[in-house]
Amino acid sequence: MIERADIVIIGGGVVGLATAYHLKQIEPKKSIVVLEKEAVIAAHQTGNNSGVIHSGIYYKPGSLKAINCRKGKLALEKFCKEQGVNYESCGKVIVATSKEEIPTMNKIYDRGKENGVSCKIIDDKELKDFEPHAAGVAAIHVPEAGIINYKNFCSVLAEKIQLSGGKILLGEKVNFITPSRDKVNVQTENGLEFEAGKVINCAGLYSDIIADKGGAKSEMKIIPFRGEYYELTDSAKSLVKNLIYPVPDPDFPFLGVHFTRMIDGGIECGPNAVLAFAREGYGKLRINPNELLESLCYPGFIKLASKYWKTGLGEIWRSLSKQAFVKALSVLVPEIKSEDLKKAPAGVRAQAVSVDGSMVDDFYFSRNGNVLNVCNAPSPAATASLNIAKVISEKISDK
Repeated sequence: MIERADIVIIGGGVVGLATAYHLKQIEPKKSIVVLEKEAVIAAHQTGNNSGVIHSGIYYKPGSLKAINCRKGKLALEKFCKEQGVNYESCGKVIVATSKEEIPTMNKIYDRGKENGVSCKIIDDKELKDFEPHAAGVAAIHVPEAGIINYKNFCSVLAEKIQLSGGKILLGEKVNFITPSRDKVNVQTENGLEFEAGKVINCAGLYSDIIADKGGAKSEMKIIPFRGEYYELTDSAKSLVKNLIYPVPDPDFPFLGVHFTRMIDGGIECGPNAVLAFAREGYGKLRINPNELLESLCYPGFIKLASKYWKTGLGEIWRSLSKQAFVKALSVLVPEIKSEDLKKAPAGVRAQAVSVDGSMVDDFYFSRNGNVLNVCNAPSPAATASLNIAKVISEKISDK
């Protein structure tokens, strides 16, 4: 039996759920169905990130990241206040640990100011007021950065979607997407079949594969990077008050290992960034041979690896050696010792890579008839989700 829906959304992470919620808010009579392949919502990137509410300080002014982070952050905080979702604007420091890092730090500060972020450059003495155990010659204090549990946020979104008549179907992996002139046929592995007016692909780690199923010519490929974390033991939690970040390496697209206080009181340390051997390769030994071969043979990854091989080796070494991980962390907090750290769950980042080897750094969408693909939704996607949902709804309504 074929079920009809105005809009089918593939993916029950934060972007998919925020989109469904927004669409039900603006068009309550439309039938919205969310298909999620896992048994729970927010099972992958959404549920395995560090739970930071980003301020927008790092992003190029005028970029989709900058615009949507700033607007999305305000929308997220407003939603949380109204719906009773716990969050905290605890602030963060971005620490220059040497004089050589100050020019890059100043550029980040300038970006933040241009993006409308509340931030201030502080000296080493002021840094001690915010983070007594941090070491640095200067820092940027960002008081509006915050923390949240995005799984809790998604649970409230899901409840709102269902109360307004939307459907969230779990354990439904999409097998086929067949677009035609005025509708899209969607079939799941379990045999469910939908005739949808429009389809929105919010499949995260599998967004490129879902796009291909819908007939879109993929301009990029998702390469999975595992981010490994440690957590501070109870006796070491006093070393970190809130969020301590390094000045990121301008030649490397990741932010570097840092300290993050979680909303539940834990302190996460990390992540590094290493190639995952499966798109959902949270463990070192989790291998999907087909997915690994696909990554290794992709021309874009080969070019990327040849450019960053030296930095990549350092990331791999930190993955293999706890002492190397501790050494990287101790640059920010010198008192950190190996016994202060215990293993924490890893996350996997869906990094879109173009065929020329460049990392796709901003949000990216493609349209194939009545199918809209969210091809790249990098950090700060969770922070920005409620505004990204508006962008998606505008794009899917365009003829």
